[in-house]
Amino acid sequence: MLKIGMIGMSPGNAHPYSWSSIINGSFDGDIINEIGYPAVSDYLQANEDTLGIPGARVSHVWSQDLEISKSIAKNAGISHVVENLEDMIGAVDAVILGRDDPESHVEMAKPFLEANVPLFIDKPLVYSRKDLTYFSEQHKLGKVFMSCSSMRYSQECRTVKTGIKSLGDIRLVTAVGKKDWKKYGVHLLEALFSTLGDPKPLKVQHIGEEDEDIVMVTFENGIKATVHLFKDICGTFQLSFFGENGWKMADIQNSYSMFRDNLIVFIEALKGEKPYLEFSKTAAIMEVVIGAKESFENGGVVVNIAENER
Repeated sequence: MLKIGMIGMSPGNAHPYSWSSIINGSFDGDIINEIGYPAVSDYLQANEDTLGIPGARVSHVWSQDLEISKSIAKNAGISHVVENLEDMIGAVDAVILGRDDPESHVEMAKPFLEANVPLFIDKPLVYSRKDLTYFSEQHKLGKVFMSCSSMRYSQECRTVKTGIKSLGDIRLVTAVGKKDWKKYGVHLLEALFSTLGDPKPLKVQHIGEEDEDIVMVTFENGIKATVHLFKDICGTFQLSFFGENGWKMADIQNSYSMFRDNLIVFIEALKGEKPYLEFSKTAAIMEVVIGAKESFENGGVVVNIAENER
């Protein structure tokens, strides 16, 4: 039985609760509702018969607030609440860093990387070149970690990918979502990249405004994509793929399925049954995330990603 530590909690992100429940196979809907995530409680309830991932268990939890840690533990039946991050080292086989504020990731991951404890790091891995350089160096040193948005494993995108050859050569992809580029751009990019087979991005340009992000990405194979993230629209994550012979749309709604599949990929990799997601794929997406930020900060200039290859 793999012992996994769950660390972190950030505003607006219930992953430490939901992911622990998906792995351990138990949850307390009242607790999740009380902290303000009824939609999480609903999808766990709807999928209760598939909760639990064999061969792994979240055995330890830490967050920046002891009471939150106790709440996460009670929700998912986690045995050990630790008061310091480092207390997990030597007690767990791997760690899931469940915070989605990328500025915290280097500091929180560092003690585990130094101790050679495998990590899954919530999206986005980074939001600065300095932090991307750090993780690139850790990868070159052979440290084991994985990071992505669970939309890489969405069933809706897998359905599109299954029939994508019938569209002919893809020329254009449009992706639309709610919220902000910093935390949610990676969602749409992960879905887009994985559905297309992770093509190499060449350049990126931000042509939108504050709270109305519009990002253009050009790929080496000639495909162009526009990613739209608007703060004040209805909640949605949808991608349309346009080819010479037809088009298909992925309307991503099944959060539970993609979360579970993502966690299974990480756990199977820990067991040595399947490979981890390649760091090069994560790095390419982070280059687009960071490049779009730099483009916006510099008046919409085109950022050439090929110049920043790692």
